[in-house]
Amino acid sequence: MIDISATAAHEPTDPVGVQANVPAPREQLSTRIIAVSLAALILVLGMIFSTLLLSWKLEGAGAAINDAGSLRMRANRMAIELVATRSGRPNGLQEQMTQFEDTLARLRDGNPARPLFLPDEPSLRGQLDRVAHQWHDTVRPALMDDARRPYDDSGTYLAMLPGFVGEADKLVRMIEQDNTQKTALLRLSQILLALLACIGTAAMIHLLYLWIIRPVRSLQDGLNRMAERDFTVRLPVETRDEFGQLVLGFNRMAGELQGLYADLERRVEDKTAELAARNHALASLYDMTTFLSEPHDVETMCRGFLQRVMAQFDANGGSLRILNPSEDKLHLVVSEGFPPTWPATEHCMTVDACLCGAPVRLGTPLVRDLQATTTQTDQGRYPCLRLGLAGLWVFRIGARHDAEGSFSLHFRTPRGLSPAESDLLETLGHHLGVAINHQRLSASARQLAVVEERNLVAQGLHDSIAQALNYLNLQIQMLADAIATGNLHDVHAIVPRLRRGVEESYQDVRELLANFRTKLGHGNLRLAIEDTIERFQRQSSVKATLRFTDDGGTPMALEQQLQVLFILQEALSNVRKHAMASQVIVDVRDGPDFTLAIEDNGRGYDPAIVFAGDQLHVGLSIMLERADRLHARLQLHGVLERGASVRLTLPENNRQPA
Repeated sequence: MIDISATAAHEPTDPVGVQANVPAPREQLSTRIIAVSLAALILVLGMIFSTLLLSWKLEGAGAAINDAGSLRMRANRMAIELVATRSGRPNGLQEQMTQFEDTLARLRDGNPARPLFLPDEPSLRGQLDRVAHQWHDTVRPALMDDARRPYDDSGTYLAMLPGFVGEADKLVRMIEQDNTQKTALLRLSQILLALLACIGTAAMIHLLYLWIIRPVRSLQDGLNRMAERDFTVRLPVETRDEFGQLVLGFNRMAGELQGLYADLERRVEDKTAELAARNHALASLYDMTTFLSEPHDVETMCRGFLQRVMAQFDANGGSLRILNPSEDKLHLVVSEGFPPTWPATEHCMTVDACLCGAPVRLGTPLVRDLQATTTQTDQGRYPCLRLGLAGLWVFRIGARHDAEGSFSLHFRTPRGLSPAESDLLETLGHHLGVAINHQRLSASARQLAVVEERNLVAQGLHDSIAQALNYLNLQIQMLADAIATGNLHDVHAIVPRLRRGVEESYQDVRELLANFRTKLGHGNLRLAIEDTIERFQRQSSVKATLRFTDDGGTPMALEQQLQVLFILQEALSNVRKHAMASQVIVDVRDGPDFTLAIEDNGRGYDPAIVFAGDQLHVGLSIMLERADRLHARLQLHGVLERGASVRLTLPENNRQPA
């Protein structure tokens, strides 16, 4: 088992305790594996080459044995041919002699292609030389000489033959003996090759275990311990090869993981606390946004804002001031945590009179420890410090470029302000500034709407009641003159005119009151139009017909519906008072483009007279102004004694959805 819990004492380490040896190229694992493999290959190839060489030599020696053995056979055959020659039979002696000499030559020179060659032994070569010399020096001359003698003469060759065959047989035995030795050597080589294969396999397995398996197991054990969260594990660097580098990397990784894991719990706690703070800030921001979106007056909104901010940051006191740009002064709107004896100078001060105005001027928050940063002589300038509120935070109210005021948080014990808290307070101040600005814009819009409606009311009064009252005033003056002169005829003529004028004024007042009280229940424009037409028919003897076509138009905004209804009422009022008509048709088409058309069969009018000059009829002026507020197009058309028409068109791009 390999010890993976301790590092080698003699190895240098890096700053995190990880060994930092750099493997030399000559000690690389790949170099060693290649070197051992090449050595084994060379050794195996050498053994195989030696066995092949021995086999080749054995094959050549076997052929030499055959040829050497044929020397004995041919020597005896030459004896037979010699007898046949001397007895007068066909002569084959010369052929046998030639073949004998050829065999000697092959034995002497060898034949690698066959293969055939004598073993490279001096004794064998000497024996072959003795056989060859004996043949050339004694045996061949004796054979030739015996061949020329008569049959009955005794021959020398036959006497030499046993000795010569014995020398040839000795050569054969010597070759066989050498061949036997080489065969034994070949078998020994094969045995050694088998032993070498076994030993090489065992050695390779052992080297692979030392070089690969053992380091891999060491790394595996280290990884298993690391998987069990034991980041103190370190592996010994025992080699200077690739596995050494891998172990160094493992140790470095273990050191870094140990540091990260040791710090992980603290980071998780910090992130959890940060996330909780952000969630709390988002909840506070949502609560504040919801509160500011509710309908409140400015003081109630500012007080609720200040109370929520003080509760959020555990402040002991707070104040909120609104800027008056024309006077460059801050007016105290609300304050919390201060006694009723709050100095009167705090209720209205210039921007530069106190620290509370610094963010308004500079645009950046102010965080101050008044007790630590204020001299003894200047402490009287700050009433909050005299009340024991030494910590001060001041933030601006408003957007980036438009300041609406400032709000201050006071603490008995000064405390620091984190960037997240500063961002939250700046965002809250921005939302409050938007809400205050929205309140002001809403008030201005309401005031402008009131002014516009008053202008329309004044125009309506001028067009109806004022003119009627002027007519009655003239009739009363004429009545007074008639009474003064005693002209009863004029008196009887003026009194009915006064009665009709009063009745018409009464009708005009009722009509104006009905228009002022007009409202839309649930924004149903069709029902409102039907009610208006029904009321028109009750007030006059004119027959009114409604044609309402719904072409899939989207619901219209209430303000636009009211303006459409006012234009319809004004058009019907003009029909009742001026047209002398017997029938009026109201055609409404509610599609992508909204259209309203009012047509009567009355006496009409001459456009050249009605639209001449700058003094347009007040009723027509009112309808044109309302159409302009709708961003709609109003078309007025009239023909003398042939009726008149009013057509209102509201394009789709100017139509506001409900």
